Amino acid sequence: MSAPLAMTPAGAASAYGKVQGASATGVDDLADPISGADGSGFGSTLHRALDNVVQTGHAADVQTAHGIAGDGNITDVVMAVSRAQLALQSTVAIRDKVVQAYQDVMKMSI
Repeated sequence: MSAPLAMTPAGAASAYGKVQGASATGVDDLADPISGADGSGFGSTLHRALDNVVQTGHAADVQTAHGIAGDGNITDVVMAVSRAQLALQSTVAIRDKVVQAYQDVMKMSI
């Protein structure tokens, strides 16, 4: 049998303060409990991955602009756009899996 959950008033007040601060300042405060102190937590990893997807899209935009202007190599343009397309497809697939997992958890009976 598991031990009963013990919570001190100070611990409860601290947790409540974090939640209140998170709702006032945004989502970043909610990621703190799952982020490692060295930035190696799940939230940090997810943030870096999404930043890489955005950077890949920007690189494709730059290459496309060079191609339209006649300054770029068509192979570089096609490769950059293909990388951006693959990154976006992967991001959407991961998002769909996360949403499905959330829905599965919400369907579970207590």
